[in-house]
Amino acid sequence: MAFIPVNEPALNGNEKKYLLECLETGWISSEGPFVDRFEAEFAQRVGRQHGVAVANGSAALDVAVAALGLGPGDEVILPTFTIISCAAAIVRAGAKPVVVDVDPITWNMDVGQLEACITPRTRAIMVVHIYGLPVDMEPLLAIAQRHHLAIIEDAAEMHGQTYRGQPCGSFGDISTFSFYANKHITTGEGGMVLTDDAELAERCRSLRNLCFQPQQRFVHEELGWNFRLGNLQAALGVAQLEQLDGFIARKRAIGQRYTEGLVGVQGLQLPLAATDYAENVYWVYGLVLDDGVPFDAIEAMQRLKAKGVGTRPFFWPMHEQPVFRKMGLFEGEKHPVAERIARRGFYLPSGLALTDGQIDQVITTVREVMA
Repeated sequence: MAFIPVNEPALNGNEKKYLLECLETGWISSEGPFVDRFEAEFAQRVGRQHGVAVANGSAALDVAVAALGLGPGDEVILPTFTIISCAAAIVRAGAKPVVVDVDPITWNMDVGQLEACITPRTRAIMVVHIYGLPVDMEPLLAIAQRHHLAIIEDAAEMHGQTYRGQPCGSFGDISTFSFYANKHITTGEGGMVLTDDAELAERCRSLRNLCFQPQQRFVHEELGWNFRLGNLQAALGVAQLEQLDGFIARKRAIGQRYTEGLVGVQGLQLPLAATDYAENVYWVYGLVLDDGVPFDAIEAMQRLKAKGVGTRPFFWPMHEQPVFRKMGLFEGEKHPVAERIARRGFYLPSGLALTDGQIDQVITTVREVMA
């Protein structure tokens, strides 16, 4: 029985055609025409005025934080249950990350905890939409407006998702996406910063390109990064974007098939199919083991691997990260929901190339392990 990987992308559109065009024309660097095209078309899809393509989603976060001028003395609120890139961008800028716990059902940040964390030093909220459902944005936007806070919206996992009909990635003062191989749209590695503010967009372009100056290219007033995206990667992105609606439909079909096969299995919390503001796009299909299950996520994943099924653990909370503890951050903090799902949560194979037969095999294997 062949091993089922946790992710395999679908590359069945114009990817090869566009890559060959890059090779035949010689445009393989960040100067190529597919970069501008990808920026424009992706920004349009998300309902944004400006897109700035970068090397990866983590780079997008670094650029976004820097472009907003966040630094020493500033505080940024974010969920503790997220990838380390989010907090790392804040810490690298010299600002302080302040974390909140997450909702046990949606696994997104608990918006009800935000206002208690706001101090005179709070400058921004970093929204991170998790795994397939968006954060409840209406109350969050009201809080941000009331306290005059900027919003950084990390929509890395939300390609094609909407909140009350409005695209995820269209809410923040500045928003970020990732195009890693496990995302709905992939460029292998890649990311993008989106905004409606022309001045902010121009600052992002400068920061991603070493802060070269138009008149004196090699004279630098400040430090930026070489975070450029190449034309080859952008060509992949254009081809993938053309298929996004089909990808979303397939992801939802995968999620529905998993749910139909796993509903009623004792000891498992399945992902929520929908809220009143969004239908799950199942970036990944996550499971959380009930407290009564006599093993944790690590052991469950080992058992599944032994039977030919790849998995991946849930995020580890920011307040429990050793690297941040060594810096003196989050001392004594407890966020029980994030701590629990980090230890008891994992996700199943969820890639777009997954076949129905493979899904059924995974379902059978999960049932065997839980039995």
